Amino acid sequence: MINNVVAAKGFNAVGSKSRLIVLTELVKVGSNGLTIGEIQELVNIPLSTLAHHLDHLKKANLIHQEKKGRSTYNFAQFNHIQQLTDYLLKECCVNERK
Repeated sequence: MINNVVAAKGFNAVGSKSRLIVLTELVKVGSNGLTIGEIQELVNIPLSTLAHHLDHLKKANLIHQEKKGRSTYNFAQFNHIQQLTDYLLKECCVNERK
């Protein structure tokens, strides 16, 4: 289970509309991943800005990148995304009135 600091870093990273959109596109393609160019075409963000957003997501462990030839592929880190979801829901409804 992740701690408050790691959870806050992850949630902060997707606190930007653009980063959330990028992460969502990576989740949609699953284990296939996307190149930076493919992401740029889907989300229509300038490449320099996209690189900044990808760096935030990578530092928060929400994505990982792999160099394949001349391309850099980006992949959602599903395990970490699941841990963030579990963190948020771990005490779901514990104080709910019956």
